[in-house]
Amino acid sequence: MHNKSITELVNSLRNKQISSVELTKLFLERIKRYDKKLNSLITNTATQALAAAAIADQAISNGATGLLTGLPILHKDIFCTNGVKTSCGSRMLDNFIAPYDATVVTKLKAAGTIMLGKTNMDEFAMGSSNENSYYGAVSNPWNTDYVPGGSSGGSAAAIAARLAPAATGTDTGGSIRQPAAFCGITGIKPTYGLVSRFGMIAYASSLDQGGPMAASAEDCAVILQAMAGFDPKDSTSVDRETSDYIKDLNAPINKLVIGMPKEFFSADLDPEIAKVVETAIKELEKIGATVKSISLPNSHLSIPAYYVIAPAECSSNLARYDGVRYGYRCEHPRRSR
Repeated sequence: MHNKSITELVNSLRNKQISSVELTKLFLERIKRYDKKLNSLITNTATQALAAAAIADQAISNGATGLLTGLPILHKDIFCTNGVKTSCGSRMLDNFIAPYDATVVTKLKAAGTIMLGKTNMDEFAMGSSNENSYYGAVSNPWNTDYVPGGSSGGSAAAIAARLAPAATGTDTGGSIRQPAAFCGITGIKPTYGLVSRFGMIAYASSLDQGGPMAASAEDCAVILQAMAGFDPKDSTSVDRETSDYIKDLNAPINKLVIGMPKEFFSADLDPEIAKVVETAIKELEKIGATVKSISLPNSHLSIPAYYVIAPAECSSNLARYDGVRYGYRCEHPRRSR
């Protein structure tokens, strides 16, 4: 059951082939069994999850189901969750209990999801290996001697180990996409403004964006459908009608043109990675896509630009906790080993 897609799990719940309580217990048991080695969670909300699952089962019995009613998920510990610790992986916030839910949490809760817990992360999302956490490093479930990437490494590791069907993440300069790649799952950084940042503790506000992490593109599309949309509480939220990210999942791609920037295939690219990408290109061409070489001549400036913008914004973010004003600490992300 834990290897089923989100669509399969939701259908199983609606058809009463399994209850939300049973499904929630299944994933909580997997967390208990496997997470001691992975350290992907900071906070386990088992009691709260089982209570919410029982309510979801009653809703299903009454025919009052949402898009994801009864589905267990995890939230990165950068999203505020009412009554539950929100630490951002930092000792500074080890005793901070959020007094409200982030909009992303509210939206996913409204869709019917069940929160299993909060995932580990690089402190304040500053890192690329998930070794920079007050709660200890996270291990890659495919090989625990390796890192899962970061900063959303806890979410990525948990999904790869099937401790939950989906999790939220945040991405400033790769913090969803890179750990998703390291752990062999799918992660999406949505277009800026598509997902509300209200209640998502900032690293660099003009770059941060919340997004879904799951086993497949289909699973991510379903989660994004629930979490996207305009939020008047977020001044950077885009006021437009939410697209249907699910309807075209199985549409043919024979008219799709994919650009491959030649600058990304320099001598610095690891040969093994190049081989994997080339294999993927061939598969896309087999099913009808057209792949063309393009040039992004200024792409070499992207990382320097990031390290001008992100640390400058980070250093200006100030927060008040327990009546004391602290400055968010900025540092260069560690290299993955």
